[in-house]
Amino acid sequence: MNSFIVGMIAFLCTFGGVLLGMLLRSVLREHHLTDRSEGSVKVAIGLIAMMTALVLGLITASAKSSFDSVNTAVKQSATQVLALDRALARYGPETAEIRTALKQMLGTRIDMIWPQGSIRPVNLDPMSSGALWAGEKLAEGIRNLKPHNESQQALKSRALDLTETVMQTRWFVLAGSENSVPLPFLVVLLFWLTVIFMSFGVFSEPNTIVIAALFVCALSIGAALFLVLELDKPFDGVLRVSADPMRYAYKHLNQ
Repeated sequence: MNSFIVGMIAFLCTFGGVLLGMLLRSVLREHHLTDRSEGSVKVAIGLIAMMTALVLGLITASAKSSFDSVNTAVKQSATQVLALDRALARYGPETAEIRTALKQMLGTRIDMIWPQGSIRPVNLDPMSSGALWAGEKLAEGIRNLKPHNESQQALKSRALDLTETVMQTRWFVLAGSENSVPLPFLVVLLFWLTVIFMSFGVFSEPNTIVIAALFVCALSIGAALFLVLELDKPFDGVLRVSADPMRYAYKHLNQ
């Protein structure tokens, strides 16, 4: 889902609720706007506000947890690639071609997920650009190595284990890039926020100060939802996982 559009919808719903509430205030009779009526409505709105805070907290926690998991996985993947390269380097010069292929594969992966100086969108499809087959070919090349001593045998086993770990981490990163915020949560949240702001409009004097304050509040709600949903897209948008660990690993491969 587009986080900017959702943020705009949240702003329009909440501020629209304010305007609708003020319109209702202008047509309601005085006995509907008594202090006793306002007190009863405040109790009901307080309950809705509490549930809204709970749902918003759950959405924020879900998005933040997803973002942190992917960020950690990217750092782990960069570390694993470096460890794999060092294991191959210690094996001997016969792994030079495999190490070159490893660096090319990492470079392709970086260019797909974090394209620079280009209007190309982020590409998370493991089937594109032969990324999946490159990893399988790399593992096959390691399996075909012929160790001449126990040290090389241990390094080969270590390299195979690291290759499998890198592949698993890659799939974990791709799975973690999917939206983790359920759409029904957003729909219910927007409905509750609209009701809350509509109550503000009903029981507030329609003057410039009140309208401006409620406008800023509605804008803040939209901005908050925008940022939360940006966290839910770790490789795209304003808030994204840094490519620095991967670029660092790429820079130090084959050394």
